[in-house]
Amino acid sequence: MTMPSTRILAPNGKQGEQIDLPETLFASPVNESLIHQAVVRQLAGRRRGTADTLTRAEVSGGGAKPWRQKGTGRARQGSRRAPHWAGGGVAFGPHPRGYEQKMPAKMRRAALRGVLSAKQAEGALRVIEGFGLDEIRTRDVIGRLEAWNAEGKVLVVLPARDELVERSCANLREVRVVLAHSLNVVDILEADTIIFTREALARSREVYA
Repeated sequence: MTMPSTRILAPNGKQGEQIDLPETLFASPVNESLIHQAVVRQLAGRRRGTADTLTRAEVSGGGAKPWRQKGTGRARQGSRRAPHWAGGGVAFGPHPRGYEQKMPAKMRRAALRGVLSAKQAEGALRVIEGFGLDEIRTRDVIGRLEAWNAEGKVLVVLPARDELVERSCANLREVRVVLAHSLNVVDILEADTIIFTREALARSREVYA
């Protein structure tokens, strides 16, 4: 297998030097079942689990028997707060719980390397020298994305917090900015184009490779 490589892009879209991409990040096996498990785990972790319903023991009222046990011709009833009564408790309803799922760190990183490798194979990866912004300006970011042929949903990976880039991208609905040490499977899968700065690529190699 040949080592994956790409060319560094300047802010104006001009191609620069060719660099080799880390094989551990961009030439790893793509295990679909492992990636699916990582996605399910991440999405489950986002659930708040705060839904709650009242059982018949928690709703108010229902102390008196609706009618006597026998002699009315109607079915026997013990409480007006039984689940089949209007205003009664809920049977088998949701209660606060956690949805977090455990997954070993090695498996999570293997899934992450798999999706990065798949995106690189699709040609969705861009490595740039930097944004070269002098001020907060969304229009400049749009021009750079067009020069880099970044289409659809774009994931921008930065090595550290950068106020100029983050605030310039804030009004772009299809652009999401993340830090290199916070990469995750869902964001990568949802992105049509992934843009790494040179420094972010080096940082990702340190963290995940």
